[in-house]
Order: sequence, then C-alpha cells, then structure tokens
Amino acid sequence: MSAAPAPAPAPAMAAAHALPSRLSQFYALTKPRVVQLIVFCAFIGMVLAVPGLPSLAQWRLMAVASAGIWLVAGAAAAFNCLVERHIDAKMKRTAWRPTARGELSNGQTLLFSALLCVAGSALLYVWVNPLTMWLTFATFVGYAVVYTVILKPLTPQNIVIGGASGAMPPVLGWAAMTDSVGPEALILFLIIFLWTPPHFWALALYRVEDYRKSGLPMLPVTHGNAYTRLQVFLYTVILFAGCLMPFVYGMSSWIYLASAVLLGAGFCLYGFWLWRDYSDMLARKTFRFSLIHLSLLFAALLVDHYVL
Repeated sequence: MSAAPAPAPAPAMAAAHALPSRLSQFYALTKPRVVQLIVFCAFIGMVLAVPGLPSLAQWRLMAVASAGIWLVAGAAAAFNCLVERHIDAKMKRTAWRPTARGELSNGQTLLFSALLCVAGSALLYVWVNPLTMWLTFATFVGYAVVYTVILKPLTPQNIVIGGASGAMPPVLGWAAMTDSVGPEALILFLIIFLWTPPHFWALALYRVEDYRKSGLPMLPVTHGNAYTRLQVFLYTVILFAGCLMPFVYGMSSWIYLASAVLLGAGFCLYGFWLWRDYSDMLARKTFRFSLIHLSLLFAALLVDHYVL
C-alpha cells in the first residue's frame, strides 16, 4: 500500500509561520545594515555635542532621538526599494529584496514607509525638538525623492550630489542635543560627504555589469573603469585632508589625529592600488575598508572625546 498523503497544515499553523516571514520582509525593506551605520553616525554627533559625560536625561534624549532617526531612515530605505523595484530585480546584489521579488505589493510598501516616517517624525517633534524633525524629514526627501527619483537615473554624479543626504546623520544627532547646527556638526557632515563617492564607486566598479543592466548612469558605466578608479583615488586624498578638520578646528586631540592619519593613509593606499592595478577582488577590499574606515574614524572621535 502507498503511504497516505501528509495532512495539510492547519490554517492557524500556516498563519503562524507566515507572520514571521512577512515581518522579516518588511524589516528587510529598511536596509538594516545601512540604517545601523546611519544611527551610529547620528549617535556620535549626539555624544560629541555634550561636554563631558551625558546626564541620565541626556541619555534618554539620545535613545529617543536614535529611535526617531532609525524610523525615518528605515522609511526612506523602504521608499527607495519601492521606487527601484524594477532596477533591483535586474541586479544580483538587490534581486533578493521583497519588492524586487514581488513579495510585497506597492501599496503595502508605501504604507509601511509612510507609517515609519510619520512615527519617527512625531517622535522627534514631540520628544526631541522641531529642528531635528525637520532636518530628518528633509534628509528623507533628499534621499528618497531627490536622489532616488531624480539624480540617480539622471547623472553619473548622483552619488556626489546625493551624498549630502547620507552625510546628514551627525548633523541630526548634534541638533537633537543642542537644538542648533554648529560648525562641529558641519565638519562631521563634510567627512561623510567626501567619504561617500570613493565608498560607492568602489562598489560600482566590481558591480558594473549589474549597473549596466539596470540602466543607471553610474560612473564606471558612463566614463569607464580607468576614469572611475582615478576618481576614487583622488577622493581618498581629499577625504584624508577633510578627516584632519576635527583636529585643526580643535574638537579633537592626538588620539583622533593618529587614528585619522592611519585610516586615511590606508584608504589612500587602497585607492592608489585600485587606480594602478585594478581587480574586482581589490575593489571589494576597498569597499569593505571604506566601511571600516568610517566606523573606526567616528569611534576614534568618541574615544578622544572622553579620554582627553
């Protein structure tokens, strides 16, 4: 006798398994790794804005501000997934996203993005300050609309111009604690603004075929491999100078200076090697080092702030 077919799962069990899957799909839309780096940079801005050790009330404010920034950044990421769903489907790096796979509808994604944006904005407006809310909302518009909808498909300089949105987190953090935007916050903004092109172009170099298929005018597609490699190297040199600004301005001391010189020299070396002797493997290493560079640079600012 043949074995009896297995019974179909009960509706309640199927729903129990579907719920975590659906939640993970929505969570994936927020681009967690990117948002973690955004919140980390914003948190550094918060800490640097407070002389000495923060009070309990200031720690609470930092926690609320971080949550609000996380929600709005997640909303911008979800909106980006919605707008670029057809492009994402053509690229190996992004084809897994729920919007690219058609696992979430446009309406579901748009509603999710709107809810996150409203919740985060309300949190910032009521419990932090209106300036932080408006700056964060402007960052949302800059990334989700100006960069994603207008700049990215229009110009190979999309990363350079759109980098202004990505450089805002420390400014948001500074505004959350001081209700103002000081020169220190603008220096942190400048560092991330200069870091963005070599970071993304290193990625675009070894993902060039993906971008070619997508139709996006990324620099390696429009100007070629050699030109992009030169731009990466030149930007690492300019970034090196920009990373010295916190020390020059007096907002850090020798601990940060030593870290900035070592990390900056490392990034310049990667940029130089990439320019002179290209390989996809080296481009991947350069991209990964760029993440280490920014994380350790801001961590050094944090250590410097409390040690000296």
